[in-house]
Amino acid sequence: MAKKYDKKNSTATKPVNLITLLNPNSPISEQYRTVRTNLQFAVAGDQPLRSMAVVSSGPGEGKSTSSVNLAVVFAQAGRRVLLVDADMRKATVHKTFGLSNEVGLSNLVSGQQSASSVIQPSGVDNLSVMTAGPTPPNPAELLNSHRMNVVMEELYQMFDLIVFDLPPVMTVADGLIMASKTDGTVVVIREGVTRKDSIIEAKNRLIQAKARILGVIYNGVEQMNESSYYYYSDK
Repeated sequence: MAKKYDKKNSTATKPVNLITLLNPNSPISEQYRTVRTNLQFAVAGDQPLRSMAVVSSGPGEGKSTSSVNLAVVFAQAGRRVLLVDADMRKATVHKTFGLSNEVGLSNLVSGQQSASSVIQPSGVDNLSVMTAGPTPPNPAELLNSHRMNVVMEELYQMFDLIVFDLPPVMTVADGLIMASKTDGTVVVIREGVTRKDSIIEAKNRLIQAKARILGVIYNGVEQMNESSYYYYSDK
């Protein structure tokens, strides 16, 4: 039986704020649930959203916080969710959940491990985690490989939704590569950090990579002593 998430177990450097789990009645948690509802209607037709990329233009804009909390609220709604840390250059998800990062996505895609051996319980009902694993010499090549496509098809058989926490799209190609492989992409920007020209360039790069932009989460606005999160659909 998987142990429940314990904040005390999350002791590594700067784990992100799991507010949707630790304070589910807060205004921010409610805003994440609103984003969840909007995303559920973002895919046309009868096909549900199976995979989602969460990106930012640069570092420090809140994409890891958003990916983790979105994964939690989808799991709270009863979806079988896998949160994948695909930022193999600067992994953070294992720190948030107090998990080992000895093996993870890099081992799976390189053929060293099976999916079942790198998927870990998060301690949150319906939510599993795949950490990034050891940093490989060629993250972009791994993510752009045929093997990565095979891995995704295998994971689709195991989970209802896969949430990918990706590197900033303005720094390395990894985020663009993975965003193009998912059903849709959410772009995270932060008040006072993200520059307007960076937003425009990030959007252009995502479009060029043929990634489907579902919307934008705008965070960091100080309101009533709490950071506010707003979702803007690209529709």
